[in-house]
Amino acid sequence: MAFNDLLQQVGGVGRFQWTQVILVVLPLLLMASHNTLQNFTAAIPTHHCRPPADANLSKDGGLEAWLPRDRRGQPESCLRFTSPQWGPPSANGTEANVTGATEPCTDGWIYNNSIFPSTIVTEWDLVCSHRALRPLAQSLYMVGVLLGAMVFGYLADRLGRRKILILNYLQTAVSGTCAAFAPNFPTYCTFRLLSGMSLASIALNCMTLNMEWMPIHTRACVGTLSGYVYSLGQFLLAGMAYAVPHWRHLQLLVSAPFFAFFIYSWFFIESARWHASTGRLDLTLRSLQRVARINGKREEGAKLNMEVLQASLQKELTTGKGQASALELLRCPALRHLFLCLTMLWFATSFAYYGLVMDLQGFGVSIYLIQVIFGAVDLPAKLVCFLVINNLGRRPAQMASLLLAGICILVNGVVPQDQSIVRTSLAVLGKGCLAASFNCIFLYTGELYPTMIRQMGMGMGSTMARVGSIVSPLVSMTAELYPSIPVFIYGAVPVAASAAVTLLPETLGQPLPDTVLDVENRRGKLRRQQQEQQKQMVPLQASAQEKNGL
Repeated sequence: MAFNDLLQQVGGVGRFQWTQVILVVLPLLLMASHNTLQNFTAAIPTHHCRPPADANLSKDGGLEAWLPRDRRGQPESCLRFTSPQWGPPSANGTEANVTGATEPCTDGWIYNNSIFPSTIVTEWDLVCSHRALRPLAQSLYMVGVLLGAMVFGYLADRLGRRKILILNYLQTAVSGTCAAFAPNFPTYCTFRLLSGMSLASIALNCMTLNMEWMPIHTRACVGTLSGYVYSLGQFLLAGMAYAVPHWRHLQLLVSAPFFAFFIYSWFFIESARWHASTGRLDLTLRSLQRVARINGKREEGAKLNMEVLQASLQKELTTGKGQASALELLRCPALRHLFLCLTMLWFATSFAYYGLVMDLQGFGVSIYLIQVIFGAVDLPAKLVCFLVINNLGRRPAQMASLLLAGICILVNGVVPQDQSIVRTSLAVLGKGCLAASFNCIFLYTGELYPTMIRQMGMGMGSTMARVGSIVSPLVSMTAELYPSIPVFIYGAVPVAASAAVTLLPETLGQPLPDTVLDVENRRGKLRRQQQEQQKQMVPLQASAQEKNGL
């Protein structure tokens, strides 16, 4: 009896499965908010230098007398005159301002608080000579995501999915709340890094725990549901940021609910697959019988005993215990093959995604509308991806999403700048394809790795995605050599990476592998199928040559 049959015996997709799935994916609503939170909490309002404390504006000619102008006739953001200028302006309004000596804003800045009453930029003056500190905060958050994927991915395979999720909910709640009350910028960055670590693990454990409790035919539905919840979180962030513009209040609003997630996560049931992979059949039996009672299958659960589990899970007990090691990803040829191929897919998806998001900043609309557009693009893209995943398979969905995204970006590189509608449409289509690619790669990776090292594999994939998101902004610097170079790089990488999909097996309708032996057997089966196809092609080619000879 395969493990999938055990799940069917205790209720298949019953009350327990849907209840736990909903409770596990619910925090993803706010995880989307945390990932792009600094679009609002670190927004930069228009600003200019504050005049000296002893300045008499009524005698000096008003505030304008202290402000030099740029080429567009706007006040300079980082300079002021050393003394007020009274000279009459020329036709372009700048003559009086360029005649006086200027100096940095030694007395601080005056910010336009009409849209953003308070951000970390206005509170800690992260402008002008300190403007590099603003992206540093987001970079440290991404570093936390990278570290969390590696550290907690390993711990989840050793300690279990449930324990790590409980810890991560508490860590997110505490670190996010502390960030809202941070007295200074270094403290804020520290707590944002800790939030990034825990949120990365929540995303990975959410997918893994749900996948290991669901039968084969429902895994794609669960993966798509998780993707849609994340997309809805982008809409939620736009609404919350508009209603709560103060950065401290917004930070607290997206962090405090994790205390509630922490409380109810104690009622989660640990993955019976994970218990079996560690050799704890007693805990496996207890979990399955508990699920059977919740699903109204008490009699079926009572039929399960240690003898039945030992017979049906003999393979996991004899070959699975003690193999959950990070080195296993490189030591074992079958796992190494998966690791290298999936690494390219994770890196390319994240690399192109963040490169495209940076290009989408050219929308001439409010930041709130941009956030809504980003979320709206994902909805039809993930629906199409789900239909392809569920009917054609994971490989076609993964290859098509990456290939189409790369083509859209490459075409965008040759479209003239004045064709704004065409460029925007291509960018939106590319972003939707990359969102679908993310949705597919989470599911595909979980189905390819065996249970004992699944979370480690997911963590390493997420780590490579974070590397892609860190490298992506650096590529934009090549625009100084030629403006279109970054676009072509962003497009070429996903196109090239899509070829790696051909080296991976299809998992549609296949049971989850529990051991490395399962992965090796699947790889051997794939090789035999390819050899048989080649043998079948030989007679066809020979007959074609005979016909041509005739």
